[in-house]
Amino acid sequence: MEPVRDGFFDRPTLELAQALLGMLLVCVTEEGAAAGRIVETEAYIGPEDRAAHSCGNRRTPRTEVMFGPPGRAYVYVMHTHSLFNVTSGKEGKPEAVLVRAVEPVLGLELMRARRGPVKRPYDLTNGPGKLTKALGITKADYGRPLTAPPLFIAQGRPAEAVACGLRIGIEGSGEARFYPWRFWEAGNPYVSRGRGAAARE
Repeated sequence: MEPVRDGFFDRPTLELAQALLGMLLVCVTEEGAAAGRIVETEAYIGPEDRAAHSCGNRRTPRTEVMFGPPGRAYVYVMHTHSLFNVTSGKEGKPEAVLVRAVEPVLGLELMRARRGPVKRPYDLTNGPGKLTKALGITKADYGRPLTAPPLFIAQGRPAEAVACGLRIGIEGSGEARFYPWRFWEAGNPYVSRGRGAAARE
């Protein structure tokens, strides 16, 4: 699992959100290594995107990493869950890609121990809060470059078919809630479920 180079992240955010599909998200901790193949992403293009944390060039301690170079970990906490994003866009233009779901490929027993019992196999990592807990990604990973351990993106297997639709959970963001900036591998059972179901294949 060789980490990608910085150049991988140097592309428009909508392109990066699709290029990440099929790539591996790898996290190495004292407990061991775990990795998942990315199967669902969402693009957030601030400052014009009302659903983005950086809307209006909002610069806070939480959003600061988005104003830097692309390819860094933007991790924030929502409802006690850590959510993992890849920073994108040029320096000074705060954009990011949320990783919504992964398909486990390494460290399955470690993921199960972290997540506890799940009803169905794909419930292990089929959501942004689920995957971070399974992989061991925490707020401490904020700002890490994603080109070297302990947290990095590596080459995986390209998505066979890519679908797109509305992003999930952003109902209060005006017209931004209608942007088709959610991407997923069509037919993959690990893709998250939710109110975006109408946008699914």
